[in-house]
Amino acid sequence: MAKAKRLTGQYPGARRVRFGVCGTGDPRIDAESRRRAANIVGIVADLVAEQVRYPDGTPAEVVWTDLLIDGERQADAVARMFIDAGVSAIICTPDTWAFPQLTLMSLLAHFPQDTPVNITCGNSGPKPGVVFAHAVNGALAQSGRLAHLNVGTWPDTGPRPRPTDKTIKALVDWCYAAMTYVGLKGRRVVVFGHDSMGMETAIAHIIPTRKVFGLEITRLDMKLLADMLNKGAYDKQELRRLRAWIRRLVGKRLDLSQEDGNKKFDQSLALYLIVRDLLAELNAVGGGFMNQLEWGSDLRGIPLPIADVMESLFNSTFDHNGQKPPVPFATEADVQGLLTMLFTCWLSGGNPPLFMDFRKVWEPWEIQGLAKRLGIEFTGDELWARRGIIDGDNSGSASFNWAGRPGDSVEKIMANVSMPGAELYYFPGGGNSVTFITPGGIDCIAARLAYSQLSGLFSLVWDEACTVDLPEALADAVAHTSNFTWPHTWIVPKYATMAEYKQYAPANHFHAIWGLEPARLQYWMDLANVISVAPWSQRPAWIEGIDRPIPLLYLLNGGENQAKLLRAGRT
Repeated sequence: MAKAKRLTGQYPGARRVRFGVCGTGDPRIDAESRRRAANIVGIVADLVAEQVRYPDGTPAEVVWTDLLIDGERQADAVARMFIDAGVSAIICTPDTWAFPQLTLMSLLAHFPQDTPVNITCGNSGPKPGVVFAHAVNGALAQSGRLAHLNVGTWPDTGPRPRPTDKTIKALVDWCYAAMTYVGLKGRRVVVFGHDSMGMETAIAHIIPTRKVFGLEITRLDMKLLADMLNKGAYDKQELRRLRAWIRRLVGKRLDLSQEDGNKKFDQSLALYLIVRDLLAELNAVGGGFMNQLEWGSDLRGIPLPIADVMESLFNSTFDHNGQKPPVPFATEADVQGLLTMLFTCWLSGGNPPLFMDFRKVWEPWEIQGLAKRLGIEFTGDELWARRGIIDGDNSGSASFNWAGRPGDSVEKIMANVSMPGAELYYFPGGGNSVTFITPGGIDCIAARLAYSQLSGLFSLVWDEACTVDLPEALADAVAHTSNFTWPHTWIVPKYATMAEYKQYAPANHFHAIWGLEPARLQYWMDLANVISVAPWSQRPAWIEGIDRPIPLLYLLNGGENQAKLLRAGRT
């Protein structure tokens, strides 16, 4: 008699994204060409496995099969292998002609409609896999299914042709987008407190976030944290180690002169340990903390010390225990900011995200005028003078990494960090801020996610950008124009003019990540059906070698935004 199978095991790890790589064929093709086609599948699979990493540094999981899909029988067999292996993103590497409906389309019939699909081929002529690639990509586009076509290059002849670096880079960029899109489904972030100070641009859109991204938002009251602080629900010995680590790296730049400064700083550090353990208990991939107003500012209650150090530690690639993956963490419970940092962190392979106020926009004429009043000599060719800057400045959530450059040691980074007492008119609960000035020369993507009730879609306002150094006296004056004791990052967008940038910001916060290129970001926006907002007059619609090729699905349906509205069921 048949019996049901009882599953065993407790608390398994998070589901991992698994890429399945396959090839198509035609039963009439000669054996030598078939061996070559199968070899290409394995070569590409190994290259993906070597180059794609999760934010924690672990390699992507990749499976492949040398069974070429000649027709429906092989399509069903490969589908069954992929399903049994837990494949959630598919790469097809055709090197010969095949029949679309009998091969890849029959394979995809076994998978959900939103399964990421990439078709990577060489532009070779003898048994033209590129012909099949265009045929099946067109068929998928006509059927309304998103696929990304990567027409690359590998040698026309030879049993084991290696794709060019450019071909693999385009595929790896897509893989990071697919890993981010699929890998965050079913995951969760934890937000402490309610809506972010009433800011509509920052609230938790629970249902749309679940529907579009597959992410859950767990909401916990800040009272739990206050209670755990009062109970001492943290490891006291670890707190001492964390405090000693800060003392060693920050030294006299830690200001404890305010009333109860030592006690309040310890509470801030204890909060990091408490929240870290809560996030781990809930298998969370990110978090946020409201702070204002109830926690640290409302004199009707008992204001508690601010959590800036905690937030900076989460967003950094290190703490007192050594190297760690960043855990994107938003100040002021800014959920749209948290999602922006989470997605870009994953897309970059685990680089540290930066949270900033969209503070003062210094147009070229204005910052040049300030420099002249200060008697600072400049030619006008300096980037800050020619383009202007944005003062990215917020009391909390600035990753320590942004006090240095990519690759700097922890000691070098922390030598640039100070921890002054909190500005009491903002935060009567006291505690310590984090402050530094980000060095210039860091290329990044500056971006901000937004949501629209009209369309039911998320958008990403973004541009390539870089950080700049200002002359010391000018930097001091600009920092004192806003909040001097907070971190400052001078951002210069690549294509947006300051007049455009100051008008089109979707919120009062924005974010930056290094090591992320436009193509990878665009692939992810395609997969997640997020509208790309880059309306800068100086940016071409498509930049070859920088942007990903526009999916054929978009071209056949009136353009990118129109196609995304159609995919979302909007007209």
